[in-house]
Amino acid sequence: MVSNIIHALFLTYAALFPIVNPLGGALIFLNVTNNCSQQMRHRLAWRVAVGGFLVLACSLFSGSYILGFFGISLPAVRIAGGLVIAAMGWKMLNSSDSPVEASPASVKSDEGALDLAFYPLTMPLTFGPGAIATAITIGSQQPDLLTDFDRAAVHDVAVIIGLLAICATVYLAYRYADELKRVLGKNGTSVLVRLSAFIVLCIGIQIIWFGIADLVQSLSH
Repeated sequence: MVSNIIHALFLTYAALFPIVNPLGGALIFLNVTNNCSQQMRHRLAWRVAVGGFLVLACSLFSGSYILGFFGISLPAVRIAGGLVIAAMGWKMLNSSDSPVEASPASVKSDEGALDLAFYPLTMPLTFGPGAIATAITIGSQQPDLLTDFDRAAVHDVAVIIGLLAICATVYLAYRYADELKRVLGKNGTSVLVRLSAFIVLCIGIQIIWFGIADLVQSLSH
């Protein structure tokens, strides 16, 4: 049972980490909140982490049911989410000066900054359609509570811990984003953001590919 918990926990964390990309997102977060006080950035980081956990948890446990209600298939969500992620990565990668400039408009001051905590800082800047589609995919693979309650309960606990871990990583990365930028320096920051933009683009293409493969497979059946 312990091995099952560890496996589900690391699977959840490993699947979400490259898509959420806390380190690359932290630099964009810092640019957006550049005019805010350090205390406000800490509050925003906390709200992003909490909001992200709620988004991922809802997507994981009820996303497949919501899609079924509207008659939307998971491959369609993957393709749509992949297109959004790929477009965002392409825009960041080809921005004239720095990929950070492709982020949402900077917050002017502490006043009204909390209004931006969910949109755009949580969605789609940190927990975008790719992370939501991934959470839905993980949720669709969980055991049935009615037929295998013990295994399903263990799996759900492990997945929740995995979600908490990825959100805690986001909180720490965003809270200490200024220290990260100071350590990397101007050139290191530019390289990391460019690399993050390329990874986001690749993740978007990969999600699209998985969606197309699933659609083709469903047609063959």
